[in-house]
Amino acid sequence: MLIAMNVYCKLPFGKLNHMNPLIVQVAQNLDRTPSSVSMKLCNFASFDSALQARGIRGLTGASRADRQVWNAFAANWEEMSEKSEAAFDALMKNEVVQPLPSDYIVPPLGPSEAEATVMARRHQTFFRHAVLSSYEYRCALSGLEIPCLLNASHIIPWSECEARRADPTNGICLNALYDRAFDRMLITFDEEYRLVLSKKLEAKSRSEYVQVHFAARAGQKLTLPHRFRPDPQALEIHRAQTLAA
Repeated sequence: MLIAMNVYCKLPFGKLNHMNPLIVQVAQNLDRTPSSVSMKLCNFASFDSALQARGIRGLTGASRADRQVWNAFAANWEEMSEKSEAAFDALMKNEVVQPLPSDYIVPPLGPSEAEATVMARRHQTFFRHAVLSSYEYRCALSGLEIPCLLNASHIIPWSECEARRADPTNGICLNALYDRAFDRMLITFDEEYRLVLSKKLEAKSRSEYVQVHFAARAGQKLTLPHRFRPDPQALEIHRAQTLAA
């Protein structure tokens, strides 16, 4: 179930069917049928309030154990993402997994660095796939659909809150430009998920580039994900820091 929840977080809802290449590959390694793995993923979908808000329902046969796993992730994304990513890595044995894009991790320098790097990679990999798949691999602001140009932007930065590092509700899928601007507190989003420019960026509004890529989008609402919506409280913290800068 750890692996199933891991896969659920990595695939868009519309790709949870038994013909998906990743599901087929996972099922083979688990010695299960693709249909049984797909059914387990749809069981998890039945707990997803973001899907329910959109009128989408998962299967109705979810077990108490399924609920316990779902709640365990919701209570501690940091720990559960590391455990599930470790189980996934062990199951797949470094096989090429499609259709998930790869992530670059800096090589470790020694034993302690190696352990830290493995854990960081697991958290980063889980977080990236969970966020990007929730937005169906599209930038929430521009609609760009090129995965290598998309980032899973932390709302509360990685360095500031260990508990939120792997929490997909602490993320937004943004292209590299908007990710950088968001990370540098040049843009933020209001209570309705609309783009707000910082004072620093507004001061540069006469620049044609800033006008086209930022000022013209001011007030534009994010395209919200089908699950794991951005946490309003995290956005409130980011917004306060951006507007105070």
